[in-house]
Amino acid sequence: MTLPNPEKSSNVLPPIAQVPAMWTFIGLVGGLLGGLAIAFLVPQALPIVQTWVQPIGEMWLRALQATIVPLVAALLFTGVTQTVAMASAGAMARRSLGMFLAFLAFSAGMAIVVTPLLLSLFPVPAEAGAALRISLGTTEAGPVPGVAEFLRSIVPTNVINAAANDRMLPLILFISVFALAVGRLAGPQREVMTTFFAALASAMLVVIGWVLALAPIGVFALSMAVAATSGTAAIGALAHYVGIVVLTGSVVLVAGYVFAVAIARQPLGAFARAMLPVQTIALSTQSSLASLPAMLGACRDLGVRETTSEFVMPLAVALFRATSPAMNLAVAIYVAHLYDVTLSPMVLISAWTVAILVSLSSVSLPGSISFVASVGPIAIAMNAPVAPLALLVAVEVLPDLMRTLGNVTMDVAVTAAVDRKAAQSA
Repeated sequence: MTLPNPEKSSNVLPPIAQVPAMWTFIGLVGGLLGGLAIAFLVPQALPIVQTWVQPIGEMWLRALQATIVPLVAALLFTGVTQTVAMASAGAMARRSLGMFLAFLAFSAGMAIVVTPLLLSLFPVPAEAGAALRISLGTTEAGPVPGVAEFLRSIVPTNVINAAANDRMLPLILFISVFALAVGRLAGPQREVMTTFFAALASAMLVVIGWVLALAPIGVFALSMAVAATSGTAAIGALAHYVGIVVLTGSVVLVAGYVFAVAIARQPLGAFARAMLPVQTIALSTQSSLASLPAMLGACRDLGVRETTSEFVMPLAVALFRATSPAMNLAVAIYVAHLYDVTLSPMVLISAWTVAILVSLSSVSLPGSISFVASVGPIAIAMNAPVAPLALLVAVEVLPDLMRTLGNVTMDVAVTAAVDRKAAQSA
């Protein structure tokens, strides 16, 4: 059984897709400053912005939205097949995957509780929320489904129709079951299907790479239109959003320490000291992959056997994104709250399921692509608009720091826990 190679999978994208996130952030800042100048200095130029600048941003947004369904379908198929393959690698792999999935479920469930609580304690500034809704366009929420209707909707009568109408939960569940079925086929047939979806995923990554290469322009146009219409209120909304998402992610970071102490039985002080160099590298690189050597060193300092760390850690880097369900759900819940979308228990269950499943498809992707591929389906499952994501991706460089911190902390904690369980069963 061959383990996933994080270094190999991280090079899927061509150079054109590797647009630094800072350029997108600069596009956001430039657009906001330009829009503010128009709003306060030359308000008579607003119709020109709405006629010529805003459509450019909307065209880029539409191109971004067009990639979500095929990209998620292809990546989810490959993610499920890779997970199933890992599960067949032996007891340690199954134990690792079990812990991964259990924590992903906790991560998603925590966000459903914590994010609305944070929004009630620190509400979205009314003026800022209204300004963003006006600038980005309103959405009309559909009827809230009852329990019976929700259960019926899980199994699509026509999966193509489900994809065409952005019904993400039935589509994702169908793809997951389909991937499991392909795993039962004979070798040559299985390889054909696996190769096809891997090629589809690679092609879609190239397409979204091209779209995201234009992100500085698209974000500049959208942010200029927003700022020209709403003034400084848009900046307040973005700052408030970053704070809510980072606070939600910080719960995952704290949970990593709790997991290390309660499950891995590591002394809190020793674990915290071992994590300091790892977290320093994580903050400077914003990459779990780049932090891998430091994480292996932390495992040695904690007394984790090398046979365990050298097996589990690459698996964790390739498959496990501890903060993804929590922070992706936080983004979607924030957008839904911003647009007054009703989040019924059934809708939240749907979003919880989607958040866990799509986290498997965010393997070794640059932050901007992971953001679109992971948050888009959750927002769609909530019946929340996707348009705000085009602006929020520009400030993802800030929450991404918390994502990386939480991920590397949980990677080491889970590896130590797997080693302890393996030692007990030996």
